[in-house]
Order: sequence, then structure tokens, then C-alpha cells
Amino acid sequence: MLRKLSLHPDRLFSPNENIRAIARRLFALVRDLPIISPHGHTDPAWFASNEPFANPAALFVEPDHYVYRMLCSQGIAPEQLGIRDIRGRRNEVDPREVWRLFAANFHLFRGTPSQIWLNWVFAEVFGLDIRLGRETADMYYDTIDAALRTDAFRPRALFERYNIEVIATTESPLDPLDHHRKIRDSGWKGRVITTYRPDPVVDPEFEGFRENITAFGALTGEDTQSWTGYLSAHRKSRAFFAAMGATATDHGHPTAGTANLSAAESEAVFHRVVSAPAGAGDAELFRAQMLTEMAKMSLDDGMVMQIHPGSLRNHNRQIFERFGRDKGADIPMRTDYVHSLKPLLDVVGTAPGLSIILFTLDESACSRELAPLAGHYPCLKLGPPWWFHDSPEGMRRFRQMTTETAGFYNTVGFNDDTRAFLSIPARHDVARRMDCNWLAELVADHRIEEDEAAELAVDLTYNLAKKAYRL
Repeated sequence: MLRKLSLHPDRLFSPNENIRAIARRLFALVRDLPIISPHGHTDPAWFASNEPFANPAALFVEPDHYVYRMLCSQGIAPEQLGIRDIRGRRNEVDPREVWRLFAANFHLFRGTPSQIWLNWVFAEVFGLDIRLGRETADMYYDTIDAALRTDAFRPRALFERYNIEVIATTESPLDPLDHHRKIRDSGWKGRVITTYRPDPVVDPEFEGFRENITAFGALTGEDTQSWTGYLSAHRKSRAFFAAMGATATDHGHPTAGTANLSAAESEAVFHRVVSAPAGAGDAELFRAQMLTEMAKMSLDDGMVMQIHPGSLRNHNRQIFERFGRDKGADIPMRTDYVHSLKPLLDVVGTAPGLSIILFTLDESACSRELAPLAGHYPCLKLGPPWWFHDSPEGMRRFRQMTTETAGFYNTVGFNDDTRAFLSIPARHDVARRMDCNWLAELVADHRIEEDEAAELAVDLTYNLAKKAYRL
């Protein structure tokens, strides 16, 4: 039996009539505001070439590790989904068969944020009004595939259709940013900027680290076998990224550890990690010192610093060895911030102009550590819930655990942090609804007035992200 797909206008709002009415009024103020997407992983090649997306599987399945991690949990191998291996090769699979496999297993996403995002896209972007499943797989495929062949569904047209003001992608210092240069030189008015993600040349446990250091030197013209030359290479690379539009850096370290070593100690640990495979202690110490060095550089060039710790990345060794990074096997860990950040904060914690955005996958740290830190240090702001907590429940818990201590204005609004392009407007719809509902609860409890909630709704949707990321 075919079942109707519909998006309830009051989805994610409270069943309490009074709260729901306030949430509706607040949401009406922010529903159509431009989208600020200051941190994500969409492919800049999409916007550089503006070629049509190849097929529904290429649009919805291949770039979305939320999708294939769930399918993998049920024994569906990446090869069956057409995922490229670490050498860029993939099985010759029919994209329609990939889509049928996805559709037959769409029930796995019930109750997850992925279901909310995907159903929004199916209904709002492609006008589908029947639910996805085994019986409707081909109808979905044909409808979406036909739309993708039209100019209205090319990447730039969709960017404009959903009122995206800016998207920031994420590249390493080894990326020549050719796609960003092509976008800049094309004359297109859409704003797609890059973000400086130096992990491949900062993390001694990153695969190919020592080769990356050599390539970094060749790219920048600096002697990256010396400590001073290595730091100069970062300064030069950051300046290049800034010239290409970057306003922020991003650091995906396993921990939030920072260090305050002397120049001689820094040089010594640098030489140890670039001359031989690093032990775990030296790798952590070097990453820790480099967060402090990156903060110092941010004082010089004004780049906003983002720290994304607490994920044991690529936990599934077999998947990592065969398919590489970012295939849905990142697992959260307990994370300390109070002790870990103190060396960095001792150096630059009160320096005017520094902005550091902290993220967590350890929700227990939100009220105990992060909110008090951000509620004191002027350089610290709290990033929104991400990865496993980018969900209605995660957003509610975040507001409950941080607002009393850090307030709203020590947070930075919302960022979608996605590789799946069309999930961007879907995710912002969820965030706007959840924030409006939370504000409505505060109004209904007589903790704030509705005019204050109205200002906050606009700030949380638009102003805070734009200000925090210096956009």
C-alpha cells in the first residue's frame, strides 16, 4: 500500500497549544531568512563546474555518511552503494540498483534526523507526496532523475533557490583551491568560501604525515623540515586561503589538548615527529602545541578558530584501509576541556580580537565545562550540536545545558556541517524550528518576553553565525 508523505506545518513544535502558538509566530519571523552555512563539507567542484548531479544515488547516497553508516550497520557493504575505495575506484554498480537498495532500507531511518532531512528534501525540493520504500523506489528515481536533468536543479540554481547567502567548504593546506578560484573567476554571484583545515600537516598520526610535510614545503616554498620554516609555511598558506575567501580555520583533533612549550621544546618535538613515525605521546604533544600556535596566528590574521575534538575517527579499521577517511565510522569519546585548554588560554585567553569556537561530542561536558568556560573567556564561543547530536533532541539538550551559564550570545547560531548539499536547507529548517520552540517555552514560562524571543530568533538563525564567522 502506498502511504502519503506530508510535512506537518507544526512539526517539532510543542503539543502544548500556548507554546505552539508562540513558536509559530517566532518561526514566521525566521522561516525565510537567508541561510548562513559557515562550516561544511560540500564539494566546491559542484559550484565550480555547475554540472548536473549525475543521478539520485550520486546526490543522496554517495556523499552522505549518515546514510551509509546506517546501511553499513545492517550489513550492507560500501561496494554495494558504489562508494569509491581509497584509490578512487568503485564497483560497476547500476545507480538505480543502489537507489533500490537504499529505498528498501529507508525504514531504518525512522526516528532519526536523517529521516526528517530526507523527507523534507523529497517533499519540498522534488514535490513527492508518497513515502519512499521498496514499492516506490523506481517512481522516486525517475522523478528525481528527470528533475536533475533540468537547469533548475543544477548546483548554482539550487544554491539561489534556497536563499543561501554563503557556504564555507573545508580544504587542507595541500589543496591548491582550483575549484574556488574557478568559482571566483566565473562571475557567478554565489558566495562559496574555503576553510583552513590543517590536520594532514599537523597530526603526526594522519596517514602520510611526513610526506605531507614535504609536499607542504614544495607548495609554499618554505623549508618545512625546520620548525621556523614549517610555521612560516602555515602563515603563507593561511594568507592564501584568506585571499580565497576563508575567514576560519578548523581543527579535528582527537582531544582538546593544548600546550605552551618553549621555542626549544617545540622545535625538539617537531624534529621528532617529522624524522620518524611518532609515538602516541609525541603525536599528542605536537597537536597540542599546534593548537596554541594556530591561536597565535589567528591573532595576527583574524581567522576564527574552530576546534572539533572528541571523535575517535575511522574507528572501523577495515573500512578505513579499504575506503579511506570519513566513511561514517567516527565514534565519540569522553573529552576534557577545562584542563586541556588551559595552556592555550594562559597564553591568549584574554587577547582582544581572538575568537575560538568549541564543539563537543561529549554532551556531559556542556554544562560542566563548556558553558562555564564560554561564560567567562571572551575568546570562547560554543558551536552548535554536531554529528551525532545534530538532531531535535540534541539541540534541545544543548540549550538546556548551556543557556543558564553561557546565555545565548556566547553561542554561534547554527551550522550544518554536511557533505550532502540538499540537506543544508533541511537542517536549517530543523534548527530554526527547534530554537523557536525553545524560545517559546521560555516565553510561556514568563522567563523572557516575546519581543526578546523575537530578537533572539533572528539572532540565532542569522546574526550570530554571520558575526561569529566574520562574514
